[in-house]
Amino acid sequence: TPAWQENITGVSREKVIQVAREFAATADKTKGRSMIILGAGLNHWYHMDMAYRGIINMLMMCGCIGQTGGGWAHYVGQEKLRPQTGWLPLAFGLDWSRPPRHMNGTSFFYNHSSQWRHEKVNIHEVLSPLSDKGEMPEHMLDYNIKSERMGWLPSAPQMNKNPLDIVRDAQAAGKDPKDYLVEQLKSGDIRFAAEQPDNPDNFPRNMFIWRSNLLGSSGKGHEYMLKYLLGTKNGVMNDDNGVTGGIIPEEIDFEQKGFEGKVDLVTTLDFRMSSTCVYSDIVLPTATWYEKDDLNTSDMHPFIHPLSQAIDPAWEARSDWDIYKGLAKKFSEIAVIEDNLGVEKDIVTVPMLHDTPGELAQPFDVKDWKKGECELVPGKTAPNMVVVERDYPNLYKQFTSVGPLLEKLGNGGKGISWNTDDEVALLRELNHTVDEEGISKGQPAIDSAIDAAEMILSLAPETNGNVAVKAWEALGKLTGRDHKHLAEPKHDEKIRFRDIQAQPRKIISSPTWSGLEDEHVSYNAGYTNVHEFIPWRTITGRQQFYQDHPWMQAFGEQFVSYRPPVVTHTIEGLKGKKPNGNKEIVLNWITPHQKWGIHSTYSDNLLMLTLSRGGPIIWLSEVDAAEADIEDNDWVEVFNANGAITCRAVVSQRVNQGMVMMYHAQERIVNVPGSETTGTRGGHHNSVTRIIMKPTHMIGGYAQQSYGFNYYGTVGCNRDEFVVVRKMSKVDWLDGPDGDGLPQPLPQTV
Repeated sequence: TPAWQENITGVSREKVIQVAREFAATADKTKGRSMIILGAGLNHWYHMDMAYRGIINMLMMCGCIGQTGGGWAHYVGQEKLRPQTGWLPLAFGLDWSRPPRHMNGTSFFYNHSSQWRHEKVNIHEVLSPLSDKGEMPEHMLDYNIKSERMGWLPSAPQMNKNPLDIVRDAQAAGKDPKDYLVEQLKSGDIRFAAEQPDNPDNFPRNMFIWRSNLLGSSGKGHEYMLKYLLGTKNGVMNDDNGVTGGIIPEEIDFEQKGFEGKVDLVTTLDFRMSSTCVYSDIVLPTATWYEKDDLNTSDMHPFIHPLSQAIDPAWEARSDWDIYKGLAKKFSEIAVIEDNLGVEKDIVTVPMLHDTPGELAQPFDVKDWKKGECELVPGKTAPNMVVVERDYPNLYKQFTSVGPLLEKLGNGGKGISWNTDDEVALLRELNHTVDEEGISKGQPAIDSAIDAAEMILSLAPETNGNVAVKAWEALGKLTGRDHKHLAEPKHDEKIRFRDIQAQPRKIISSPTWSGLEDEHVSYNAGYTNVHEFIPWRTITGRQQFYQDHPWMQAFGEQFVSYRPPVVTHTIEGLKGKKPNGNKEIVLNWITPHQKWGIHSTYSDNLLMLTLSRGGPIIWLSEVDAAEADIEDNDWVEVFNANGAITCRAVVSQRVNQGMVMMYHAQERIVNVPGSETTGTRGGHHNSVTRIIMKPTHMIGGYAQQSYGFNYYGTVGCNRDEFVVVRKMSKVDWLDGPDGDGLPQPLPQTV
């Protein structure tokens, strides 16, 4: 009730009632033109989905979904790629082989950086009090493993055996690889790699990092990644559960001591020396925005933007495209040396994907074949298992040409597909064809980054009117209605790279999205469902308030309800245990978008640092600062069981009491002294975080709750976290003979 929520939100009941009535009355008078605009902050809480469902439910009740000027609009945090169906064949090589091998990053790093070994959130604390706890595991990793095994989530590595060897063994036994793998899984001779996370056979030995500051601003649980992935100096300040007697996953072969240093080689492609680059074995310098040709799109605006090369990349830097092209060429050369790799058969496990028939594989019950509750049936009770041919010696030829599968199988997305003969013919004219003998002869060439951009633009319905008409026609075959009229006015429009260089172009309406882009309607999610009578992509085909999946019932989330933040238990055992003589206070850890930085990407820029405090900072309220005897610009330490940060304090009236903010992304490579608690250099905003996953994000085989690339799966969160904040008693720059100092003497003039 409005009165009940006062103590939680701090918003008076009168204001809640007023806003609710005005919102509903406006929706009634304007036929749904009441809108909610939300930002990224909601996504940073553990129960982010409950907040989203609450907002969407209100819009559904008021009839605002899909109405121009109404509905919901997000700002930051959930960007998706506009011409996705044109990008996918290029990005994942779908023009040469299908399906690709995907992995959701949150589950991958939770497992392989051994953050599960330090799990302090018992899932029984999150379950509904009405659920049967005996049926539900306590450890988060158990849910993820079950989800992989039942075909709900992807996995990487997939099995505890090289998939190329699995196919070879199947062929030697005279069996179909799929049938052979099913037999081996049933017998236990082959297992899912996630069940043996500390088996060296399952370690991620090589990491190639591109467009991510994984070991910096992008990776939650930073100190655990240093400890377990890299095996290097770290600030983790808690023993793992094997030592403390904490919860241990039931689905794994538990090793008493976690392996440190799983990764052998880290290669990073970046245009600046980020934290990740500092920790890398190899850094490949790449071009910046004005040194390369590329595309820039988002679902937050309807335009396709170019990046155009104005000058050559500096020194040894090369464009992203040229770097990957060079790697592909060298790989193909090495593959044929002493027959290292030839044409191989690979077996790929594929989860039951959203917008495929598999999304309805398990709509009623949760049954685990390994527990004997059902048979192992690929694509129904377990992942699909598909044999894919890999032509390693011809990898470079495949990388630099458009493959034949687009003409054989077509292209598509969101459960629909269409013929692409016209578009491949267009690419033959635009990019010319490959003349060199081999598998790519006669295929459209992709020699340059512009050629790659033309492939995306030609194949995507958002940038090719002919494809848009075909895509709407394909959808019409499923709905029984004619939708082609939505794209017919732009049937002959084809957006080329040179077009967007002259002027950014607005996209064409596509069934990949539920809103329209035309002269009369601005984009609004759900518009085509409402006005074109297209069924909603749910298990009922309608908008749903209620969700009856067994795991949703177990967590009490069939309907929207208030869920308080989870207790992360990262302060217990640390507050007051490593005193430095100064007062300690406990505050909620919040990491908003950067103020003095290049968007949310980086802040180690001289101009940005000069405008701010010259290094990492936190913001806290005047009240909290006074309680801890902290004054503006003091050096402070922020810490919990996950790690520690050393930085300056900004004391502000604008910050709410009880919270402390650190705008991301602030690196640990500029003006960061040593930590009094860890004994090593202070970290950054992810040094005090850890991945905390939610089992209801692992559900699959239930229509809208099915894994999809850039759609549904586990996500990270950090706003439920708490930290200890205190003034530092000694600022040690660790520049002694045993520290991290620069060579002396330093230059006196610059």
